[in-house]
Amino acid sequence: MSLRTLLLIGVLAVFGAWWFSRPSEAPAPIDGASVQCPQPPHVIAGEAPLQSPVPAGFDEIRLQPATLHPLAGFSLDARVLSREDYSMGREADLSPTDLALGWGRMRDDAVLDKLDISQSGRWYHYRWRDNPPIAPAEIIRSSANMHMIPADAAAAAQLKRVREGDRVRIDGWLVQAQAPDGWHWSSSLSREDSGNGACELVYVCSIVRE
Repeated sequence: MSLRTLLLIGVLAVFGAWWFSRPSEAPAPIDGASVQCPQPPHVIAGEAPLQSPVPAGFDEIRLQPATLHPLAGFSLDARVLSREDYSMGREADLSPTDLALGWGRMRDDAVLDKLDISQSGRWYHYRWRDNPPIAPAEIIRSSANMHMIPADAAAAAQLKRVREGDRVRIDGWLVQAQAPDGWHWSSSLSREDSGNGACELVYVCSIVRE
């Protein structure tokens, strides 16, 4: 292998490390628009995610990639099962990070040690060998892949620090994104669904490692 090839590989490796270690950034608002992210009602620690009504007057968040329409308040106390960052594609302009999150028995080591968990292509995957550690229906309603949209620089910095295995508290809003050209991306409003369209799209006011 030539010296030039080795140098090229080194440069690409450094660039790749820089690219994938960049801080998560909050999508910028449309010029002149104010960004608001009121705190929703907070879930009690240890309980299932809390979904709540949208207050009057909070009907849109105007960002450069798309306008967000709040669908429900969202607060959860969960364990991070996996994390995947994205930098390519239209969705990444809004959401740089997906978190696979678990609550209930999907936070327990005895359960998670028997599952193989991964993420790719904005999906969350789990497998088991022989028999599932808990009923598959419980896995579905006690875990989800969630697309994180940080509301501001503080939320983006908090999101950057989150790692697999962390316990996190996330407070924000389930949203639908709509762009002027017709492109849209919408959150699930159920913890019981699976497959295409089952992920939550979360406008994150705050995310705290606990």
